Order: sequence, then structure tokens, then C-alpha cells
Amino acid sequence: MTDLTALTAGRLVAGYAAGDFSPVEVTRAALERAEGVDPRVNAFVRIDGDTALEQARASAERWRRGAPAGLVDGVPVTVKDILLQRGAPTYKGSWTVSGAGPWEEDAPSVARLREHGAVFLGKTTTPEFGWKGVTDSPRHGATGNPYDPGRTAGGSSGGGAAAVALGAGPLALGTDGGGSVRIPAAFSGIFALKPTYGRVPLYPASAFGTLAHVGPMTRDAADAALLLDVIGASDPRDWSALAPFPGSFRDQLAGGVAGLRVAYSPDFGGRVAVRPQVAAAVRRAVETLEELGAHVEEADPGFEDPVDAFHVLWFSGAARVTQHLDPEQRARLDPGLREVIEEGARHSALDYLAAVDVRMALGARLGAFHQRYDLLVTPTMPGTAFEIGVEVPKGAPHRRWTGWTPFSYPFNLTQQPAASVPCGLDEAGLPIGVQLVGARHADALVLRAAHALYGTAVPRLPAPPLLAERAARP
Repeated sequence: MTDLTALTAGRLVAGYAAGDFSPVEVTRAALERAEGVDPRVNAFVRIDGDTALEQARASAERWRRGAPAGLVDGVPVTVKDILLQRGAPTYKGSWTVSGAGPWEEDAPSVARLREHGAVFLGKTTTPEFGWKGVTDSPRHGATGNPYDPGRTAGGSSGGGAAAVALGAGPLALGTDGGGSVRIPAAFSGIFALKPTYGRVPLYPASAFGTLAHVGPMTRDAADAALLLDVIGASDPRDWSALAPFPGSFRDQLAGGVAGLRVAYSPDFGGRVAVRPQVAAAVRRAVETLEELGAHVEEADPGFEDPVDAFHVLWFSGAARVTQHLDPEQRARLDPGLREVIEEGARHSALDYLAAVDVRMALGARLGAFHQRYDLLVTPTMPGTAFEIGVEVPKGAPHRRWTGWTPFSYPFNLTQQPAASVPCGLDEAGLPIGVQLVGARHADALVLRAAHALYGTAVPRLPAPPLLAERAARP
């Protein structure tokens, strides 16, 4: 018997077309999996089985008539509880958001999925307003890692990562303002892409400004290309959205990496301490790119850590998103969020513009770097998942999440596409990710290189032990 929860979105669509199984069967399997694993990992803030099955039955009828609505008709998807979804509350992980609604509008990416016939399983967990690199909030609690629920799934799109890793839908919508799809992808053993800013329209505009991206979280690069073909369509509500991509991301997956110029920076020029097992797994992935015909050179982009500028922009955004709250509401916020709000409120307009200057200089440096190299390869994270419920690992010398995510947030500042590809497990059985970064607008190239790795080098990670435990129960 085929495990329907283990199939990619591409395989599901092919199965629907061939009549191998129906969207109703697949949705029931995904819902059963979601409801079964959620008590252990807390991936969902809402599972809407009745609505999902209603959508699945409508999809099944379209497939029966030979008239699917779009590219992902009948495929179960999840939506991060930051993005608006018609008919479902968007709490953003906060007690300060009322569930009363009315919830009458879809975010652009959600609207595109609805037009293409997707089945919405539910909303996934996020830290409050998506402010940090782990997933826990006062309202909805913490999300555990699929490979060890006592550790974090990462964040801020941790719920979506856990859902994909555990078979509760092959596609997830996440957001990424400083690493928020790539961090949980690396920690949870899945694929994620932060596209070029504007490639996926966003509405309402994020309080974190043009740092915030919407991106696909999937089982592999091919599914991410499929999802990007759906959600990358234009939307008039986002004035900063890019023009539609000319063609299909899926159609450009097969080009391989032969002849690409790849810069490999294992530690940003010695600036980042990377765990040996992470470094070794990433190096193996880089060696495979070379075996596939890429011209690999160890080269560092050579920039100083832009964390101070990122903090000005990020903390100012946090202050802005909570500006309307009264003292009683503020008292209910995540204590760490309250700290960064206070810091952000102290920044002046001149501080903000100085941070923008740093951002522009970094963008110019990386733009020049990509004149010489098609791709930059780094670890996604310097380590693997740590204990759940804390912002930083025990004993870490820093207070904020940016201290342990040095490879992710710089590329939000520069708006470049960046993907995390699983490339192994550490000695504790926890996933490791390799990051592929392209020049702005080179999303198709990043996906192509990631797809090449999936074809040869990416080890098919063993299923999370949580699934093995469930399968062993009588």
C-alpha cells in the first residue's frame, strides 16, 4: 500500500490524473497524520478537517471531469498563521489579536493556491508576529522538532516545517524575514526557498518592510518550483511585486550545474564557528556539485557582520507592528519581543536610514560578487536543533536569535534568493542543511542547482523517529 502522506505534490497530481487515488483519500490521510502528530510537536494552531474534506470532494469531482482547476488541484497545503486566509482567523501567535474577524480576505499567495484548487488543511504555528528564529508564543506554545520533539523545529515558520516533515501536507507557505523558512528547513530536514524579494506578492505589507519574503516549504526542490509557479503570480495589492516570471520554474529544473561558477564559503572567512559535523556534511554537498561539473572555488564574499543594521530595521519593525497596543496588551507579549520593541522604539529616522545605507552597500558588494560567481554555498545553520522553548542555545554568548543565524539574515538585507537543502544528519540524528544563494532574480538557478543535488547527493533522510514510533503502535 502506498503511504499517501509520503508523496510529493508532483506525485500526487500525477496520481490524480492517472486515477491511482483521489484528493479525498489523500486529504483524509493528511488530516489523520496532522491530528496524530500534532499533540507531540504542536505544528498547528488550527486544523480544519471539515473544510478540507469539502475542498477535496470538489477537487475529486473536477479530476473526474478531467478539468482540474490548476497546478495543485487537490494537494493538501498548510498556511503559516501570519498570512491571511479567508474564513480562518490569523492570530499571528499573539493574545493581542482578536479572533472575531471577519476574516474575508486571502493573502496573495493563499489566493493563488485557492485558484489552483489546493486543499487547506490548517494554519501552522509561528512565534508572536514572526519575530524570532524559533517557534514559540504565549498564545500557542512551542513547536517541537520532528526528529526530536524536545528540541526546536526552528522558526519562525517552524509549524510549517514540522507539518511537511511529518507528512501533514507536502506543501507549506512560510514567511522569511531573517531566515524563517531556511532555519526550520535545516533543523527539520526539508527544503525551503526564500525567493527574490517581490517574486511572491505580500499583502498586507509586513511591518518588517522589504526584509520579509513569502516562500515555499516542501519535500524537495521540484515541489518548491511547482509551488512557486503558483504563488509567484502578480497581485495588484502589492506595489513592490515583481513582474510575472517568464515561463515555468519547473521547466528550468533539468539544466544541471555543469559549468556553473560556485563560491564555497564554509565559515564566512573564519568569522563563524561551524560545528564539525555540519561542516563535513556541507563540504560533501559542495564536492558533489563539483562532481556534477560545477567549477567550485573556496571564496568568501568578504563582508562584515551586518547584524547591527539588521537589528535596527528588524526591531523598528517590531515596534511598529505593536505600536497600537495599550499597556495591558503589551504586558501579554512575549518578554523577548517586549525587549526588542523597546529597543526598536528608541531608534531615530536617522538610525534607520543609516541601516539602509549598510544594506545598500552590502547589496552592492554581493552584486559584484555574483558577477564572478553564479552561486554562493554556505551552511544554512552553523549547528543543529537545540532545546525547545528558548531563543538561544544554552551557554550561547549572545542574547538574540541573530547570534546563531549568521548565514541567513544577510540575504534578507540583500533580497537574494536562498534555499536550504537537507544534506545529512549529525551524531544525534538531527538534520543538517546546506544553503544555496543566487544573485537577485536568479531563483530558477537556485532551484536548478538544488534539484541537481536532490538527484544525486542529497541523502534521503530517514523518516523522523516520531513516525516510526506511530507505525510501531498496535
